[in-house]
Amino acid sequence: MSTENLIITITDQVAQITINRPKAMNSLNAATLTELSVTIDNLEKQPDVKVIIITGAGERAFIAGGDIALLRTFSPIQARDLSIVVGKLFQQIEASPCVVIAAINGYALGGGCELALACDLRLAAEHAQLGQPEVNLGIIPGWGGTQRLSRLIGSSRAKKLMFTGELITAQQALEIGLIDHVYPDEQLLTNAQELAQTIASKPQTAIRMIKTAVNNGLAMDKDKAIQYEADLFGLCFTTADQKEGMDAFLEKRKAVWKDE
Repeated sequence: MSTENLIITITDQVAQITINRPKAMNSLNAATLTELSVTIDNLEKQPDVKVIIITGAGERAFIAGGDIALLRTFSPIQARDLSIVVGKLFQQIEASPCVVIAAINGYALGGGCELALACDLRLAAEHAQLGQPEVNLGIIPGWGGTQRLSRLIGSSRAKKLMFTGELITAQQALEIGLIDHVYPDEQLLTNAQELAQTIASKPQTAIRMIKTAVNNGLAMDKDKAIQYEADLFGLCFTTADQKEGMDAFLEKRKAVWKDE
């Protein structure tokens, strides 16, 4: 399965989307953004897809950002409108009922880093580099970077990366919490698939509730978030998976999830 700019494969409940514009460092042009939104929407409707991996074609880049040649021609209104459109796409990724993993196989810059920030988990190859270098173009991150990066690594570290426009290595990104794991280049996708398979094997109702609790709770004050968590915890006890999971634990057997 593929589109003009994407390669899509599905294996054992895990879908892999590969941004396939290696000559352009997998930069995100308008067509690619549209294809990505449609593809994610289609995958979410497939009951056999539990986890989505996003990666880039080739060995140089995950996604090297937006299409600068196109952005250079934009009016202020066009730039704002694009920011809103891409923002909705990244919110779609962030709120997806599927767990979304970014397998960062090279440069993740600007919009590429912002896409990775919208994913649930970020894994990187040893040679990968990440950054928000928009300041070097006279602009700011406009696809959620100022907000998601600050929430993930703290405002001071996020400001430093955005003020300087510097690129950091995968190991540096791991140390500040920007990514979750670093793997040897040739092992990145294998490990991403293994992690995806582990998550896909879990009860998906609980997985979705965890994702919802974390994402929505971050927008609340702590007291309201804890109450929200309690509501979702109680809701778990309406599910067949809760009964099956606890019965299996007490009976010392492997649970068979219903994923209702």
